[in-house]
This record gives sequence, C-alpha cells and structure tokens, in this order.
Amino acid sequence: MSPTSITLLLLLFAVVMFIWERIPLALTAMIVCLALAITGVLSPAEAFEGFVNSNVILFVAMFIIGGALFQTGMASEIGGLVTRFARTERQLVVAIMLITGLMSGLLSNTGTAAVLIPVVIGIASRSGFARSRLLLPIVFAAAMGGNLSLIGAPGNLIAQAALEPQGLSFGFFEYGYIGLPILLAGILFMATIGLRLLPDHKVEGESQPVTKAEAATPEVPRWKKNAALAVLIVTVLGMVFESRIGIRLHVTGAIGAAALVLLGVVTEKQAYQSIDARTIFLFGGILSLATAMETTGAGTAVANAVLGLMGPDTPMFVIMLAIFLIAVALTNFMSNTATTALLVPIGLSISTTIGADPRAVLMAIVIGGSLAYATPIGMPANVMVLGPGGYTFKDYAKAGVPLILVSTVVSMTLLPILFPFFP
Repeated sequence: MSPTSITLLLLLFAVVMFIWERIPLALTAMIVCLALAITGVLSPAEAFEGFVNSNVILFVAMFIIGGALFQTGMASEIGGLVTRFARTERQLVVAIMLITGLMSGLLSNTGTAAVLIPVVIGIASRSGFARSRLLLPIVFAAAMGGNLSLIGAPGNLIAQAALEPQGLSFGFFEYGYIGLPILLAGILFMATIGLRLLPDHKVEGESQPVTKAEAATPEVPRWKKNAALAVLIVTVLGMVFESRIGIRLHVTGAIGAAALVLLGVVTEKQAYQSIDARTIFLFGGILSLATAMETTGAGTAVANAVLGLMGPDTPMFVIMLAIFLIAVALTNFMSNTATTALLVPIGLSISTTIGADPRAVLMAIVIGGSLAYATPIGMPANVMVLGPGGYTFKDYAKAGVPLILVSTVVSMTLLPILFPFFP
C-alpha cells in the first residue's frame, strides 16, 4: 500500500474515532502517530517531532500560569465581580459572558468555565434566577473568548504551528480581529433574542448554593493571588511585544511559569498537576498526521477532491464559506481541538492548490472550529454544565444554532475583508 493510501486511511480512522470517541482523543492521535512510524510513512524522528514543537512548551507554560490563577482563587474572585454590577437577569447574562469571554482569551477556556460554573451557581441561588438561564451563556462565551488571542484555545496554536514551517504566523491578538466582534455580537444576541431561547429548568438541590471554590479561597495568602495575576499580566505583555523584546512566545511563557514556582505561588507538584497531558498528546500526535498529509501528497488529494466538488469557477467567497461550514459542522459533533487538528493540514493543501493565503484559510478553519454551541459534546465546558443546568440536547440546539448563525454572519462579513484568500 502506498504512503498516500496509508495516510488517507489513518485520516479516515482519526475522523471516525474523534466523532465516535470510543477511545480517548489523545490515544487516537497517538495511534495515528505510531502507525505512521511503524508503516514507514514517516521516520520516528518525523513522527514524534510534534512533541518537541515550541508550541508544546507554550502549552505547558500557559497551563501552569493559568492553573496558578485557579489554584490561588484569583480567577474565582475575578468571576465574583459579576455580582457587584449585575442585578437583573439580563445584566447577569451580559456580565457573565463578558467576564468569561475576556478570561478565556488569556486562560484556558475550559479552565475558565470550570472556575466560573460554581460561582454562577451560587449567584443563581442568591439571586433567585434559574441556573439553567445562566450556565449556557458561560460556555458560549468561553468558546467565543478563546478566539481573542493566540493562547485562548489549543486550536489557535495548532494553526500557528502549521504555519511556522512556511515562515508565516499569526500575531498575538490577530485572532481577536474576528473573535472580539463575534464575542460582542454574541453577547448582544444573548441579551436580547437569545434570552428568550434559554431554558428555564428547575434542578434538584438548586436552592443550595455551591461555594466550594469560594470556601477554599480565604486559605490562600493575598500575596499569592496578586503574584499570580501579576505574572499573567507580565507574561501576556511579553508575548504581545515579542518582536520588540526579541524573546519568543514559548520562552516568555516558560519564564512566567518558572517564576511562579520560584516565588512559591504554586508548588512544583501543583505546577505538574496543572498541565493537561491530554492536550499535549493530542497536539503532538496529530501534528504527525499533518506532516504525512504534506509529504505524501494525501493533503493535496483531499484538497483536489473538495475543490472538485465545487468546480473550477467557484467564487472565492463560496470556497471560504464551504471550508468554514465544514469546520462548524464537525466541531459540534467532535472536539473543537480535534476538528482544527484534522482540518488544518487539509486547509494548507487547499491553499497551495488554489494559490490562496494559508493564513486566511487557517483563520477560517480556526474560527469555524470554535463555534461549538449547538451540542453538549462540542467542547468540554459544554458537558460541564449539562448536569448542573438540567439541560437536554435540544436546549443546546435551541440557543446554540441561532448563535452559530449570528457568528457565521459576523465571520463571513469580516474574513473576506481582513483575511482575503487572495490579498
């Protein structure tokens, strides 16, 4: 069997397993990586090259820095600001989404949701509003906020890693050119039309506030909370001004993570516990598939098949919309990170085939892959609120599908202007 055929079969295997999820996503990625090495499609060095990628170091560093904010309770305090300014249900939805979105832009969107969910449940209990009316906006905002910066979501860095061999990259806040308008439009939608689409369920035990996160907070010294926040701010500033200070993103992140341990804000054990090994293995393993798609010509074959369905005279806007909608469809039935990881190598092949700007194609894929609003399985945060909110599959679809349409309109208005396929 030819290397191209083996790669395409492994791509099919990855798609099926990512959707089916009978085995963990990271294990699927590792099986693909090992299979490429065993079959000789890639050398062992090529197959495992993704694990020494600079973006893996950045992942690890930001997990530790974000984890420090969560472990010290500073993230919970930031979320608690909601209660100071919001009194009505509409104000609560706006405040919750704004704070969640902004925090998700600089921290793990899943981690942000995990911290704010118990805070919001407590707010719902004290205010008398149904928690089912407040929890869905959290996960929607977490998904949208992940597109505010380069480090907001794993998919952002997957696209960045794929661009680097071509001498291209995205700026630290460049995803925000599309992500921020989507977040603002999403908040406006949820505060108006979307508010009527949110379910109103009564959940057993709803009258009892969940305050575990709040109860643990006083035990942490104030200086640790302030130090965790200060390190995050300095690290982000260092990343924003990367070109001026001459220090790479992953090095800046590693300095910030090391500083937290040296200062005693977190222990070495807590730092290790903050690292999400599943994301690291998924990222490193799936990059081998991207390499194989490029070197064997499998990516070009898939790109030609996709373009062949649309025809040679298809307008650029239609091609962009098709790529975008494929990402949207996949991300609601499999991990948003896995969706981006699968589509990035195909997108690069499409850009090469039609002579389009790779950055524009990957931007469309990343943004489309983040619109995981319509099902409980699109991203981990969606699952987190399923039980506490008493939600059904229909609840996600009822509020999420219209929000996807709003996000799509915003995206397809801005993408051709800010990231045209043919500049």
